Amino acid sequence: MENYFELNFTKAQVDAISNLGLAHVGDGVFELMVRSYLCTAGDHTVKNFHKDAINLVKAPAQAKFAERILPILTEEEAAYYRRGKNSHTHAAPKSATPKEYAMATGLETLFGALYLYGRKERLNELFRKGMEIHGI
Repeated sequence: MENYFELNFTKAQVDAISNLGLAHVGDGVFELMVRSYLCTAGDHTVKNFHKDAINLVKAPAQAKFAERILPILTEEEAAYYRRGKNSHTHAAPKSATPKEYAMATGLETLFGALYLYGRKERLNELFRKGMEIHGI
């Protein structure tokens, strides 16, 4: 039985997953990290938790987050980001430009790949760097 909290996929296994499949996993990883961050970041009401989480996981915020971490990505990480960014998605939310949505998909693809590799320390490092832009 797999331990879905402690995955350790090989490069071949991660690369076999579609860009949007990685983004799907990464979306969940990113949202869980945001929710955890908000729970540990101070006194919030339930209403504020939800509002703040939504504001941090929507595409424009994720695009800003991606801009913040791009300079510190390794070549391999940047390749996963580009894979997601260049994916052909069929819909974008009204609240985001196509560029923001592409960047958000790139970020989610990267986070999905790192999660599947089991690289929790690197996920935390990138998350901390990206969250520096949000003074919550």
